[in-house]
Amino acid sequence: MLATIGSAIGLFAATNIDDIVVLTVLFLASSRGKPRPWQIVAGQYLGFITLVVISVIAALGLTIVPDEWVGFLGLIPLGIGIWTLIRGLRRNSDDDDDDSKITAVGLWGVAGITIANGADNISLYTPIFRTSTPGDVAVMIVVFLILVAVWCAAGRLIGTNKAVTEGLERVEHWLVPAVFIGLGLFILIESGVIVRLIEVLA
Repeated sequence: MLATIGSAIGLFAATNIDDIVVLTVLFLASSRGKPRPWQIVAGQYLGFITLVVISVIAALGLTIVPDEWVGFLGLIPLGIGIWTLIRGLRRNSDDDDDDSKITAVGLWGVAGITIANGADNISLYTPIFRTSTPGDVAVMIVVFLILVAVWCAAGRLIGTNKAVTEGLERVEHWLVPAVFIGLGLFILIESGVIVRLIEVLA
């Protein structure tokens, strides 16, 4: 039992370390108005549970999402980042605090970002679930769900910390879209989607 819990903690940390950055940025924006904290937490849980369900189904030998399609989910954070950047540029001369809000991100947006950023989760969880007993899988999933709450708490602690928000205040308009655009491009490139598109078009 303890070995399974330890393995689950290590596996979760290895596959979700980048989520801390995303959650921090989301909670930083949430301190200005949107998205709301409950949308971030609920969206993170919804997205992560979806990843776990896909991994369990894949471990059973079924494929509900073809591998070549997964990379296209990178368009979600990329689109949100571009929209936020354009919106910020349009209002760059204004002093309105609404500039920093990621209005395109709500419950479903956060869930979509979590799923889009979860290709590594699926690729690692699937073989481990396949070679583990049902009891061990259940323990790992429970540990994962607890750690999602820990991750959200850490992201909120960092993203709403007064020293952090004051320090990032001048670059927030650029930081938020940069993180999402970078994440979207990373997913598209890492998944090989762009290469496949070029091959198809060629």
